[in-house]
Amino acid sequence: MAQQTAVEWLWRWQMDNEFASFEQGISAYRQAKAMEKEQIINAYNAGYDDAQCNHINDAENYVNEQEYINDKSSK
Repeated sequence: MAQQTAVEWLWRWQMDNEFASFEQGISAYRQAKAMEKEQIINAYNAGYDDAQCNHINDAENYVNEQEYINDKSSK
Protein backbone atom coordinates (compact mmCIF):
# COMPACT_ATOMS: atom_id res chain seq x y z
CA MET A 1 0.00 0.00 0.00
CA ALA A 2 1.29 3.44 -0.91
CA GLN A 3 2.16 5.81 1.90
CA GLN A 4 -0.63 8.25 2.63
CA THR A 5 -1.19 11.15 4.98
CA ALA A 6 -3.38 10.82 8.04
CA VAL A 7 -5.96 13.05 6.38
CA GLU A 8 -6.11 10.80 3.31
CA TRP A 9 -6.43 7.73 5.52
CA LEU A 10 -9.23 9.32 7.57
CA TRP A 11 -11.07 10.40 4.41
CA ARG A 12 -10.89 6.88 2.95
CA TRP A 13 -11.99 5.40 6.27
CA GLN A 14 -14.94 7.78 6.38
CA MET A 15 -15.96 6.89 2.81
CA ASP A 16 -15.70 3.16 3.55
CA ASN A 17 -17.60 3.44 6.84
CA GLU A 18 -20.26 6.01 6.03
CA PHE A 19 -22.69 4.66 8.63
CA ALA A 20 -20.13 4.02 11.39
CA SER A 21 -20.97 4.87 14.97
CA PHE A 22 -19.73 7.98 16.73
CA GLU A 23 -17.30 5.92 18.82
CA GLN A 24 -15.80 4.37 15.68
CA GLY A 25 -15.40 7.83 14.19
CA ILE A 26 -13.61 9.08 17.32
CA SER A 27 -11.37 6.02 17.27
CA ALA A 28 -10.51 6.62 13.61
CA TYR A 29 -9.81 10.29 14.36
CA ARG A 30 -7.42 9.34 17.18
CA GLN A 31 -5.68 6.84 14.91
CA ALA A 32 -5.28 9.51 12.22
CA LYS A 33 -3.83 11.92 14.80
CA ALA A 34 -1.34 9.23 15.90
CA MET A 35 -0.35 8.61 12.27
CA GLU A 36 0.19 12.33 11.73
CA LYS A 37 2.32 12.57 14.88
CA GLU A 38 4.47 9.66 13.68
CA GLN A 39 4.94 11.32 10.27
CA ILE A 40 6.00 14.59 11.91
CA ILE A 41 8.48 12.80 14.18
CA ASN A 42 9.93 10.88 11.21
CA ALA A 43 10.27 14.08 9.17
CA TYR A 44 11.95 15.87 12.08
CA ASN A 45 14.39 13.00 12.62
CA ALA A 46 15.23 12.84 8.91
CA GLY A 47 15.92 16.58 8.88
CA TYR A 48 17.99 16.36 12.05
CA ASP A 49 20.07 13.51 10.62
CA ASP A 50 20.60 15.44 7.41
CA ALA A 51 21.72 18.51 9.36
CA GLN A 52 24.35 16.41 11.17
CA CYS A 53 26.17 15.78 7.88
CA ASN A 54 28.95 18.13 6.97
CA HIS A 55 27.86 18.85 3.41
CA ILE A 56 30.73 21.28 2.84
CA ASN A 57 33.28 18.54 3.43
CA ASP A 58 31.18 16.13 1.40
CA ALA A 59 31.38 18.44 -1.61
CA GLU A 60 35.09 19.06 -1.10
CA ASN A 61 35.75 15.32 -0.81
CA TYR A 62 33.77 14.69 -3.99
CA VAL A 63 35.84 17.24 -5.91
CA ASN A 64 39.07 15.76 -4.56
CA GLU A 65 37.96 12.26 -5.54
CA GLN A 66 37.07 13.42 -9.05
CA GLU A 67 40.44 15.15 -9.44
CA TYR A 68 42.20 12.01 -8.22
CA ILE A 69 40.28 9.83 -10.65
CA ASN A 70 40.96 12.21 -13.56
CA ASP A 71 44.67 12.42 -12.70
CA LYS A 72 44.93 8.64 -12.39
CA SER A 73 43.20 8.01 -15.72
CA SER A 74 45.28 10.61 -17.58
CA LYS A 75 48.56 8.89 -16.63
